[in-house]
Amino acid sequence: MASPSIHSMELPRRVVVGFNILNVVGRLCLELGIKGRILVVSGPKTHHVAGGVVVDSLEEAGLEVSSLKVEEASRETVEETVRALKAEGATAAIGVGGGKVIDVAKLASARAGIPFLSCPTAASHDGIASPQASIQDSRGPISIRAQSPLAIIADIDVILKAPYRLMASGCGDIIAKFTAVRDWWLAHQLRGEYYGDYAANLALMSARLVARNARLVREGSEEGARTVVEALISCGVAMSIAGSSRPCSGSEHLFSHALERVAPGKALHGERCGVGTIMMGYLHKLRWKRIRAVLKMVGAPTTASELGVESEEVVNALTEAHRIRPERYTILGEKGLTRDSALKLAKETGVI
Repeated sequence: MASPSIHSMELPRRVVVGFNILNVVGRLCLELGIKGRILVVSGPKTHHVAGGVVVDSLEEAGLEVSSLKVEEASRETVEETVRALKAEGATAAIGVGGGKVIDVAKLASARAGIPFLSCPTAASHDGIASPQASIQDSRGPISIRAQSPLAIIADIDVILKAPYRLMASGCGDIIAKFTAVRDWWLAHQLRGEYYGDYAANLALMSARLVARNARLVREGSEEGARTVVEALISCGVAMSIAGSSRPCSGSEHLFSHALERVAPGKALHGERCGVGTIMMGYLHKLRWKRIRAVLKMVGAPTTASELGVESEEVVNALTEAHRIRPERYTILGEKGLTRDSALKLAKETGVI
């Protein structure tokens, strides 16, 4: 058994961000020593948008290529992808798409024991660079440790063409670091849990950067998009350094996952996290009104109605959130919120 004093970090070797850069994927694979057959995992839409360009780039580099299209991030889809990787004798997997595609490729490649490269087509959440994968099972979304991408190739042109709602959702996931880090520190103080200053400050820096550039993001500028993409990548690196999702996922994420169980499919992950951050910021006595103002500036939801959920569903999610990951201590404590305190919290912050 490894000594608790040993702390292992797994970081991406290459990060490439720019305009019209998907045609460098093949050359990048050769530079990273990847040979043989590569499985490109994409979605029906993202294959048309970017997957085909990646396949062409790989073939031009002399690499063998197979393609697989996935539509959901479920255990069954992950298992299907693992079987495809093994059947093809793949030496690496490349995820070309949004969060679901990236998570499936990430977890399946980890289970197949081969490298993974991340080619996001949207800046919707920090899974594009993190070692964690969010997968749906019968209970709802669960977070599973997978592996960090060997490389990240983020084409700003492709990301800017994605629906703006996805960018705003990514901002919500980044702003969530304000409360996630505070929860981590609380667990360190009260439970003696490991706390890493560097990882925590890297996550906070990403949140502050997006907050400071919220107007640029809302304008849909190249600079704003780069800010969000680089902040998401930094968040992923923070998790890799910490060895867990602690610097980026706290009580606001527990609320997000609980709300997805209570009201499935009604809002994006980052949107739910943003609203959760407003409420958890109130509990932590942070500048929650400033957090709400930043989310409004980037066009992210700040209320139940904007999330497309009922007030009762928000209250129910607040009372259930502490049960999502009972081993993870947060401001919600072990017993969570009573119905009355949850109702008061949601009303005080204007969420309902």
